[in-house]
Amino acid sequence: MARSRYVPDNFTLALLATVVAASVLPVHGAGTRVADAATTFAIALLFFLHGVKLSREAILGGIGHWRLHGLVFAATFVLFPVVGLLLKPLLLPLVTPQLYTGVLYLCVLPATVQSAIAFTSMARGNVAAAICSASGSTLLGVFITPLLVNLIVLPHGGASASLHSIEKILLQLLVPFVAGHLLRPWIGAWIGRYASKIGRVDRGSILLVVYTAFSAAVIEGLWKQMPLRALAGLLLVCAVILGIALLSTAWAARRLDFETADEITIVFCGSKKSLASGIPMAKVLFPAQAVGVIVLPLMVFHQMQLMVCAVIAQRYARRGQKAIAQ
Repeated sequence: MARSRYVPDNFTLALLATVVAASVLPVHGAGTRVADAATTFAIALLFFLHGVKLSREAILGGIGHWRLHGLVFAATFVLFPVVGLLLKPLLLPLVTPQLYTGVLYLCVLPATVQSAIAFTSMARGNVAAAICSASGSTLLGVFITPLLVNLIVLPHGGASASLHSIEKILLQLLVPFVAGHLLRPWIGAWIGRYASKIGRVDRGSILLVVYTAFSAAVIEGLWKQMPLRALAGLLLVCAVILGIALLSTAWAARRLDFETADEITIVFCGSKKSLASGIPMAKVLFPAQAVGVIVLPLMVFHQMQLMVCAVIAQRYARRGQKAIAQ
């Protein structure tokens, strides 16, 4: 029997299980040093594999749609942060200050790659442009997200980023990414043949980061300090931000006279945030004990965007079929 689109996917269920495991059996003591070393290696491996998967041909094929990419990047790195800041008087009473910092962090992240492309394809959108926009957003995010964290996120969290943290994220994320992309001509085909197994490495790396992050947060008293009211408020906050992003990108695409295929790409690439990039970046940019709370809004938003965009993609697809039939 097919799984309902409202039921979380296997990876989301694994994320929830990892949070439960970290809450019941958090890593501590000497195990923390081992887990941190393993996490550092896993993050580097994750971005190395992202670099290998990045197709230069796909980028060149979609790069000519500069208006489309400009709108997607503006939604990702301008609209989201502005919404997060302007809605502070409404959002902050619904969540704790720490969760609001996590919401701002969510707002400055790059777009996701795999699901944005998958939904664009499902909705019969411009897949080549989606590949280019999503991949470009990930690459730009390595540079832009740390800067926005310094300007927007950390001042609200009572801290400030140092040049060392920026250098660290470039070294730990960008260098493996570039190395993987440069090695693509030699190992790209091999990675492609074992894509399903490589995908487990991707997901396993994220789960390891989530486990160590929530372990540190639990030891610091995460769940003792987190009221249920704030968790309920977080669901509402994520729904509001996602709704604004979806409506704004669709409205802007139509006002600028984009074709329907390009509108689909703008909606799905401009309204999504990357869990795969966000969790490793948080591990580098924030203190270990704060990461668990920081990434909680991202995890909620991740599942919400998958469920909502699945419905929207099916509606776009049905609309396209009706247009063909007529």
